[in-house]
Amino acid sequence: MKPEILAPAGGREQLLAAVRCGADSVYLGTGDLNARRNAANFGPEALSEAVRYCHTHGVKVYVTVNTLVTDGELPLLEQTADVVAQVGADAVILQDMAALRLFAAKYPALHRVASTQTAVHNTDGAKFLQDAGFDSFVLARELTLGEMEKICAAVDIPAEAFIHGAHCMCLSGACTLSAMLGGRSGNRGLCAQPCRLDWKCGGADHALSLKDMSLIGHMTQLRDAGVATVKIEGRMKRPEYVAAAVTACKNARMGRPFDGEILAAVFSRSGFTDGYLTGKRDKGMFGYRTREDVTVAEKVLPKLAALYRSETPLIPVDMTFALTPERSRLAVTDGTNTADAAGPVPEPARTKPLDEARVREQLSKTGGTQYYVNSLCVDLTPGLTLPASALNGLRRVALAKLEVLRGQVPAVTPRPYAPITPVRRDHQTPSPLWGRFYRADQIARPEALEKLILPLGELSPALLEAYGDRLVGELPAALFPEDEDALENRLTALRDAGLREIWTDNIYGIALGKRLGLTVRGGFGLNILNGQAMDYYVNSGLASLTLSFELPMSKIKALDCAVPWGIAAYGHLPLMRFRACPVRAHLGCASCGGCGSLTDRHGVEFPVECGEQKYASLLNSVPLDIAGRDDPGDFRLLWFTREMPEVCGQVIDRFLTNQAADGPRTGGLYYRTLL
Repeated sequence: MKPEILAPAGGREQLLAAVRCGADSVYLGTGDLNARRNAANFGPEALSEAVRYCHTHGVKVYVTVNTLVTDGELPLLEQTADVVAQVGADAVILQDMAALRLFAAKYPALHRVASTQTAVHNTDGAKFLQDAGFDSFVLARELTLGEMEKICAAVDIPAEAFIHGAHCMCLSGACTLSAMLGGRSGNRGLCAQPCRLDWKCGGADHALSLKDMSLIGHMTQLRDAGVATVKIEGRMKRPEYVAAAVTACKNARMGRPFDGEILAAVFSRSGFTDGYLTGKRDKGMFGYRTREDVTVAEKVLPKLAALYRSETPLIPVDMTFALTPERSRLAVTDGTNTADAAGPVPEPARTKPLDEARVREQLSKTGGTQYYVNSLCVDLTPGLTLPASALNGLRRVALAKLEVLRGQVPAVTPRPYAPITPVRRDHQTPSPLWGRFYRADQIARPEALEKLILPLGELSPALLEAYGDRLVGELPAALFPEDEDALENRLTALRDAGLREIWTDNIYGIALGKRLGLTVRGGFGLNILNGQAMDYYVNSGLASLTLSFELPMSKIKALDCAVPWGIAAYGHLPLMRFRACPVRAHLGCASCGGCGSLTDRHGVEFPVECGEQKYASLLNSVPLDIAGRDDPGDFRLLWFTREMPEVCGQVIDRFLTNQAADGPRTGGLYYRTLL
């Protein structure tokens, strides 16, 4: 089975380029609930026309509804779902569990794809999505080929993988850099790409900018690994880029050579990389868009534009033409739909009667349409004639009728759907403090903390004995297949030694924790912004929830659910998670010692926290600190990273007495308008 080629369509021209160059499907956005809100996108009427055009050309349409939503946006989410279903789209791409719940309940027949923003890096994550009700999912871009194969084999739903286009420096769904630094959330479709600016790491520049991926040469390997769909990134790119990428993918799928040079010319960042797929995560993965990259693109645009300037005959049709003394008739079928056209009554031939060669010549002239004649059956009564204009008219009418049939939208009947209304509960004030420590030797004032959270590698029998059920083991924020067995073995041993609770920032931890009989607590990395998602995760078995720190306080105060929930109230919070660590790539782990940092273009230093050399986290340069301010929910999380124990103790004391900090701090996004 050849992989499906899924192409980006940021606007009408990109759509034409994708379809005419041979994509099997396109993905596009409508309205504001898509991850590329600054693309041209498609309003309701334009979306309807786009779906009709694609369906007449045998191309499927995936609509992106893949942003995080707030409770106030739930009516808009439902309106968007209604539009997507009524225009006849084939699939939706989703991130928020509120969107999954809505589409699964109201339009269950519509194919649901889990966005790469759901951050699936392992088999437990994929199993969670399958059990949640997704019909397919997008693999994380950070995986090796072998890891993709293992994940694909672990589930029964098909997987998509990006094959060409931009790399996010951060693991998808785990980036708050744009939101925290500029107020424009990537999780809500407005990423300002601050990572592409000139961040420094030692003597290296642009330390947060990766080259674009290009895995087109690995098409066969991806197919053999179980990837059902290869996806081209680029809804913000120009149509010539789409044309080049689709054409290259189609050639590679057919085993033909493709033009890598023209791909690099139309858009690249100092060339391409396949570092994630091959496991070569070194400084060769890093690159940025230079002036030379921009200049060379202008030279190839006319050639690429020619690829989609006119319709390409991609749809085979079978024709049957009959000529009798009483009538002339043409029937056309695409194998599913059949249309026919009646022509004029033929006349007796005075000189040369109509023969099969002339019929074939005229009816095969399908130029300017997406059709070509696969077979033609001709049944002629001898001695009759029909003018070429009549044959041409029959062809045009029959194909036009077929076009209408192919573009028809089946009636969709929505099922009843009612969002869950949360029941308000009373909350203790002031709420208890939970402390997360990066190292065990940081622990301070443990008697003042309701929960103590530590990475699994920091746990010990002595700590388990000392703190009992108050101790919570923090799972890695990113877990890759090569480490799954080792982590499960480690967690099993800790459970047997007395560990009862774990903290997870990723969906894989829910499946893993439940399998091992552990109490699972959800972290802010689950990106919970609304009450429907809260309720979803409660029903998934989480014992507590921590809301996303992208959510404004005004919206936080309107939320509630059946289990304890809280917010991050202090900490140098993670802005990015890396697999290709820039410190390792440019300086090496030996020189870092787990205490690396990056510097932005203003000279501000941002710490990098190491996750056992499996991944790394870029931390904010100043701590979130809302001591003395709002206290919603059931707990306040203090997220300690590099603080000395005495500093940790001072922070805890300030929160206990509601005293604001004197030094540099931020209120984060809690007191800003959410974009």
